[in-house]
Amino acid sequence: MAQIRERVKKNGKKSFFVRIRMKGKPEATASFERLTDARIWAQHTETAIREGRYATTAEAQKHTVSDLVERYISDVLPRKPKIHNEYACQLKWWQAQIGDVLLSDLTPSLISEQRDLLSEKVTNRKTIISNARVNRYMATLSTTITTAVKEWEWMEDNPLRKVSKLKEPRGRVRYLSTEERERLLKACKESHNTDLYTAVILAISTGGRRAEIWGLCWKCVDLQNGFVTFEETKNDEPRSVPLQGHALELML
Repeated sequence: MAQIRERVKKNGKKSFFVRIRMKGKPEATASFERLTDARIWAQHTETAIREGRYATTAEAQKHTVSDLVERYISDVLPRKPKIHNEYACQLKWWQAQIGDVLLSDLTPSLISEQRDLLSEKVTNRKTIISNARVNRYMATLSTTITTAVKEWEWMEDNPLRKVSKLKEPRGRVRYLSTEERERLLKACKESHNTDLYTAVILAISTGGRRAEIWGLCWKCVDLQNGFVTFEETKNDEPRSVPLQGHALELML
């Protein structure tokens, strides 16, 4: 049961001390300036203790968004060199905006408020930041919070699950015409980079991304069976694709 005691400081200011004791459960204490806040905390904490969630709730009340960002940057991002700089930059923005907010107070409404502020931000090119970029900022924060939920047990749930993404314009799909393709390949053959023509043919034939093509090594090429395996992919999962036609001829 929760006990709430009123305390009066020397300056006459009141505070309300809450102590919750349950048999076989850890004791929980907190102090508040308002009686209403003390009662709300007592009610929520009692429920969390009964449901076995108090440890996570307590962690959320100890750590701030700044703590979250710093730990993710120091512990997780070093293992993700391809996204390190982008994620670090975006997380530093969140830290500057709401770094002092406790994780227990990180609500969908607070995040959506920051989302809207970010959508009005002017870039260095004097243009409004795009909705797609705003969504990437939110995705980065969501990924970080998911780690805090699943691995660190700092939070019970991810509040971004209740925050809507901004609407993005449909991407434009365009294919090279025969003439454009011929001009492109002619320019590649005339390039000082002797590997450029082969790289472009591989990209056209396999659909590989630039980083995948340039990161390709011979151990990933199976000439006998006509396959190439991209190990450095966007989602960090190896992908094998057929190698045939002119692309295969160039690799022989």
